[in-house]
Amino acid sequence: MKQVRELGLTQGRGPLPKSLLKCCHQGRLVGGLSISLQATPDEVVGALTFAMGVTTFKVLDVRTSTPLVMEIGWGELVEKWELENVEALVHNLNDLFREEPRVKLLVVLGDWEDMLQVWALERDVLKKLVSGRLLDEARNAPALRRLFGD
Repeated sequence: MKQVRELGLTQGRGPLPKSLLKCCHQGRLVGGLSISLQATPDEVVGALTFAMGVTTFKVLDVRTSTPLVMEIGWGELVEKWELENVEALVHNLNDLFREEPRVKLLVVLGDWEDMLQVWALERDVLKKLVSGRLLDEARNAPALRRLFGD
């Protein structure tokens, strides 16, 4: 947690919990989001893209079947995504914006008290945390390591 604090990624006063999950849930991580486990991808896509710093992303259509089908538009790109849950949405968003250096990427820290804890981070900071092994417990750690070639 010392590295997280030194990088200016925490907010609030008092001692930090030892767990990133708890820090995120308590609102202590800058860019951290707590999302209900009952939320559907179409309900949270706006909050996630906002946290990433994306302004031109559009949801064109949503079919609430199982899995949910979301048609998205970004620039000239139009795609249909089949999404089982919010984690699948995070995966697709990170994949879509992987080549956009100004867009933050999302880390799925895990569940805490019936909430999915997600952290939006700038790429340079994320790379430091991934290479420092601080995010090894994140659910999408393998995908993040592949992004940075670790």
